[in-house]
Amino acid sequence: MSVTMHAFDWVSLLLHFVSLSLLTVGNPMSPAPEMHRYLVDQQHWLSDLQFSSSMAIAQALPGPNVLFVALLGWNVGLNSVGGIGAGWPALIPACFGLVLSLLGFLLPALIVSYLCSGWIARNSKLLAVRSFKTGMAPFVIATLLATGWLLIVGLGDPAREWGYSLLAAVAALLVWRTKVHLLWLIAAGAVLGGFGWI
Repeated sequence: MSVTMHAFDWVSLLLHFVSLSLLTVGNPMSPAPEMHRYLVDQQHWLSDLQFSSSMAIAQALPGPNVLFVALLGWNVGLNSVGGIGAGWPALIPACFGLVLSLLGFLLPALIVSYLCSGWIARNSKLLAVRSFKTGMAPFVIATLLATGWLLIVGLGDPAREWGYSLLAAVAALLVWRTKVHLLWLIAAGAVLGGFGWI
């Protein structure tokens, strides 16, 4: 995939990730639907497959969930020069996209967390603080469900979407209603994927 990136586009990429950083609640996956809307649907800087692959690769790697943001920026940078077929000089814009997206996504949240965490710890008994924490739970759950839906329909295989939807629903119910550890479900998903069943 090849896209044309101007200086304004790079600034737009940075500012979009800055704004998403300030809206992220719970984990870095929560704004994934908005990232998809912006990068794939609106700007056409990534394809559906590149977006889904970036998320899948980052989740399979050890380390923090936020790695998918770096891969999204990497792919935007690669696409700006025509992809990996452009040779080793393609690494420069790929690294630039990686740094822009990751810094834009991490720095604002880091600053806000640093400034607010001490105050919240000192005032954890206040009704307003407890209410805020309780009120954010449905928002986090809804954004995670939207991310799961986005990954299911982004695969581009309508015939298998119902099976993936059912599998996601069963996994969500198991996490919610039982004491099955999440790592067992991840391992089961890896086995099913290894056999090519999902």
